[in-house]
Amino acid sequence: MKPARSFASDNNAGMHAEVFEAIAAANRGHTVGYGDDPFTRSAIRRFEQHFGSGISVFPVFNGTAANVLSLAALARSFQAVICGTEAHLYEDECGAPEKFVGSKLVPVPTSNGKLTVEAVRRACHGAGDQHHVQPRVISITQATEVGTVYKPNEIQVLARFAHDRGMFLHMDGARIANAAASLGLSLRQATRDLGVDVLSFGGTKNGAMGAEAVIFFDPKLSPDFLYLRKQGMQLASKMRFISAQLDALLTDGLWLRSARHANRMAKLLEKEIRRIPQVKIAYKVEANGVFAKIPRSAIAKLRKRYFFYDWDREQSMVRWMCSFDTTEEDVKRFAQFVAETVGR
Repeated sequence: MKPARSFASDNNAGMHAEVFEAIAAANRGHTVGYGDDPFTRSAIRRFEQHFGSGISVFPVFNGTAANVLSLAALARSFQAVICGTEAHLYEDECGAPEKFVGSKLVPVPTSNGKLTVEAVRRACHGAGDQHHVQPRVISITQATEVGTVYKPNEIQVLARFAHDRGMFLHMDGARIANAAASLGLSLRQATRDLGVDVLSFGGTKNGAMGAEAVIFFDPKLSPDFLYLRKQGMQLASKMRFISAQLDALLTDGLWLRSARHANRMAKLLEKEIRRIPQVKIAYKVEANGVFAKIPRSAIAKLRKRYFFYDWDREQSMVRWMCSFDTTEEDVKRFAQFVAETVGR
């Protein structure tokens, strides 16, 4: 029998009990649809408590939409979005940014999953040349696709570079909670205070069910976003059920408790895995993911009991993710099975 929990993705986890209860509470009676309801107003107040006043918040269904619509608000078809070669935006959105925004994605190499000013500067070589797409947005992922976390100064220098050139800094925050928890920062300190212009706020990977939001830290950047969201098929008729989840995550520190726990389980998994000579940790474990190089012959055997994803097949590298409901027993049983399997 396969275990109840896998290490494939934090998307595979269910809803946190407190989020589930919030949905049930929102299910009583009737209320106005399309976001003109008390649950959405409450969620927006929660966002303002965490990120400060003078922001615009728009709940959406999923992270792909949050990213694509963020970029649609910032860039025109002759402008470019600079992102990392591993960016979810570039690798795993099935071409959605190019199709719906019309802008070119310019992927640049990263260092441990992070964009650097030097790499971005090289990608801006066509600025002012009518024969080239014009750089308009820098998009970073926090935490990164390889489980590392941008330090505050690394984000600040990218923001300064962008703003000095009339560009914007977008953050794909699918795991912003894990990053902020890792850094010991508030959500505002990890985003707005560092110069981020637009945030794709992730709730689904932190215990919600299909609940994300686009946050503009300058409302002047989003005068038409109501229409973009509707045209982008992301205006929920029963928005209260999305908003209630976001409200719950941002109440009584649930977002932080869940993220800290997932991060702590990843560190425990790293500790246990490092005891296995045949397995090598590929990147620093700074959020809730562990990337490891394992004997190729062991992968199929491990998958007979646990589901997880390959990350780089050429290097025999896999990704193991922890979530808010991962337990110490889950981690130790998995690590023991890995040790037994690769040691055969």
